[in-house]
Amino acid sequence: MHLLLQKCNQNNLDELVELSLRTFKDAFEADNDPEDFKDYLRTAFHRDALLAELQDKDVSFYFVKVDTQTAGYFKLNENLAQTEVKSVTSIELERIYVLNTFQGSGIGAWMLAEIKRIASEKGKHFLWLGVWEKNTKAIRFYQRQGFTKFGIHPYFIGKDEQTDWLMRFDLINLDSE
Repeated sequence: MHLLLQKCNQNNLDELVELSLRTFKDAFEADNDPEDFKDYLRTAFHRDALLAELQDKDVSFYFVKVDTQTAGYFKLNENLAQTEVKSVTSIELERIYVLNTFQGSGIGAWMLAEIKRIASEKGKHFLWLGVWEKNTKAIRFYQRQGFTKFGIHPYFIGKDEQTDWLMRFDLINLDSE
């Protein structure tokens, strides 16, 4: 299996919208109120919202390709585009999704290794993310990848307030500075 990263741009908007909707629905639709979920999808993955994010210099989307087929994607936020920490020394992994047909093949771990590489090349000290407290499979995955919990924050699906764990991975030993 040959894996490749492709940084997204405005020309990828339609594929990004479709992939975002599909992967989020697959991951969370069954566990949420249908109306709240529809409201969230209409807002978070609306074409105009994703276009604005693609145009933001502090937001980056990447497709992960298996040969020529898109298997997943991730979204990184820097500086003020981060949803919580907003430090110049950190980078947020806001979204990371692999299509169901590719899950269990090691793509998620490969993606995280690439994300860590990108963050290190940008000189970031740590990588952080939010993960739904009820998504125990994802939490275990992040823990296996070296992430540790450092807090919580609210996350809304429509009007439904949920709790995300904030998890971080230290890219450099801050004590050595």
